[in-house]
Amino acid sequence: MSLRFAYNTNGTANHRIEDAIRLIKDAGYDGVALTLDIHHLDPFAENWVIEADRIASILNRLELGSVIETGARFLLDPTAKHEPTLVTADASGRARRVGFLKRAIEIGRILNSEAVSFWAGVPKAGVDHGEARGWLIDGLRGVCDFAAEKGVVAALEPEPGMLIETLDDFAAIDLPGLSLALDTGHCLVTGERDPAAAVHEFAPRLGTVAIEDMKRGEHIHLPFGEGDMDVPAVLDALDAIGFGKLVCVELSRESHRADVMVGQSLDYLRTCRRPGPGLPMPDTTPRESAMPGLPTS
Repeated sequence: MSLRFAYNTNGTANHRIEDAIRLIKDAGYDGVALTLDIHHLDPFAENWVIEADRIASILNRLELGSVIETGARFLLDPTAKHEPTLVTADASGRARRVGFLKRAIEIGRILNSEAVSFWAGVPKAGVDHGEARGWLIDGLRGVCDFAAEKGVVAALEPEPGMLIETLDDFAAIDLPGLSLALDTGHCLVTGERDPAAAVHEFAPRLGTVAIEDMKRGEHIHLPFGEGDMDVPAVLDALDAIGFGKLVCVELSRESHRADVMVGQSLDYLRTCRRPGPGLPMPDTTPRESAMPGLPTS
């Protein structure tokens, strides 16, 4: 089958959202992994519904799919990275995170997104992990119920250093409607599983998949070819399970050269594809702009 690729807008942070979509489409991607942030569809802006409708219109016209990402660093608290979370000791803080995730789900519904991806959070010093897990389950239950009501896939991402860090941590959660957001690079960081093996093992629960290069034991998203990821093996595994959703490239540290990295990343992925018998290799020549007249406001 032909895999479908998206690029995460956290790697286009210096572009307006419509310009980022232009860049991603022109490169030949099939979709956008949209990280909600102050500059990219701010979910707390007064006009968030109007903006979501505008972005949905652009995506629909360009036949681009989407995934909603919720990992913006300072969206909820400008003084503390990623805070508050689902495991923050303050109940009002946890409620703010749940409220944000519900808003992300509402946006996902407007955009007809394939999934909304989110993580658990890091328990602060002195917080009992058993108690934090209880807070997490309560929050997840509310998020999953809301997602089911809206017809949106809720996907939890194990994240190195967080309460839900590994795939085993995820597997221990028994909640109906909770899917897995698999970042294949995280498998190299934790050393828990081979990334391709993880694709096969968790195939029935995959809500969305992210791919990038990483070095073993080091949580830094790297351009392809700079780490230890066996990219062809991961793509083959996704092919083998018939994964039809977007495979999202996440290079959050590369916004300063997004004009190069967006296209270069897809070219790399195309060279990793192994066509079936009698099928030609994909065309990797740059495409002309497919978006004449794209509105900028």
